[in-house]
Amino acid sequence: MKKTTFYEIHKRLGAKIVPFAGFEMPIQYSSIIQETIHVRKSVGVFDVSHMGEIIVHGKDALNFVQKVTTNDASKLQIGKVQYSAFCYEDGGIVDDLLVYNFGEYFMLVVNASNKDKDLNWLKSNLSGDVQLTDRSDDISLLAVQGPNSLKTLQKLTSINLSEIKYYSFVNGRLADVDMTISRTGYTGELGFELYFKSEVSLSEKIWNEIFAAGKEFDIKPVGLGARDNLRLEMGYCLYGNDIDQTTNPLEANLGWITKLNKPDFIGKEALLKISQNGISRKLVGFVLSDPKAFPRKDYDVMFDGNVVGRVTSGTFSPNLERGIGMGYIKSAYAEEGNIIGIKIRNQIFEAKIVRPPFIIRKND
Repeated sequence: MKKTTFYEIHKRLGAKIVPFAGFEMPIQYSSIIQETIHVRKSVGVFDVSHMGEIIVHGKDALNFVQKVTTNDASKLQIGKVQYSAFCYEDGGIVDDLLVYNFGEYFMLVVNASNKDKDLNWLKSNLSGDVQLTDRSDDISLLAVQGPNSLKTLQKLTSINLSEIKYYSFVNGRLADVDMTISRTGYTGELGFELYFKSEVSLSEKIWNEIFAAGKEFDIKPVGLGARDNLRLEMGYCLYGNDIDQTTNPLEANLGWITKLNKPDFIGKEALLKISQNGISRKLVGFVLSDPKAFPRKDYDVMFDGNVVGRVTSGTFSPNLERGIGMGYIKSAYAEEGNIIGIKIRNQIFEAKIVRPPFIIRKND
């Protein structure tokens, strides 16, 4: 198992460490519920150094990124970030990712559990003057998220962080360290992701300075358990749960990152056919009526006594004090406002289909 450069810090803080995507990662420090609430109310820090970073450079880098991603990378200006996806020829999803335009090259930030698979898939589709470099082991990554994240980090840099727009980034110094400061995150909150050289001494310095700067806001470390809660409250997809090679972007409500009118890309032909024929199922969000009922992955979704789908992600939302989830159900039953049933241990609990996000946040 790999360890991030923050591993010893996690141990000192008493984090519960679990294997995740080939790394030993903190799942929680105090309680998942407390950490989830704290990020919504103040500021929390996540070690997400397990994520994969793949550099695409060469004369034909843009053409290659256009070919392998569903979104329109030709619209991606220097200093901007784009949410996108890789698809197989049949429209199934290889992975979802972030695309960074650094001008001289692109950086693809992919899911940790998919990094090797993604890299091999990219290599198998390589064409033109393009070079791929796996920088995952060279880069550490912290996510600082929550309403007080900007006030915390602004103490550590001369860069005006309020001028960095959502899904934009700058290169500069923070805590006297060179890094990429990205106005992104997986929580729906105001927040930043910090990419810097992967060295233990450097990582510990940055961690300590961020926590000193955030002391007045009661800054806390946050584990992957709360991160999953936070992303689900926003209705963000998780690869391996809500999307995978058996699902396509159109049924997963990712049509907005699937530009069928752009030049050819891998999976376009299949996705055009799916678009023309219509989707047979749809990823929906739902909220349970009973505050004591919590949905889990693979639970059956019921309608009039029949199984019409399955849950892909489910949890107890500490901020709604209700069970929430997402799942694929047959299109005929997927209308917003419909009442469905979630089968939990042979008992059916009523739920209402709603359009995510489950909670509304202002992240500017």
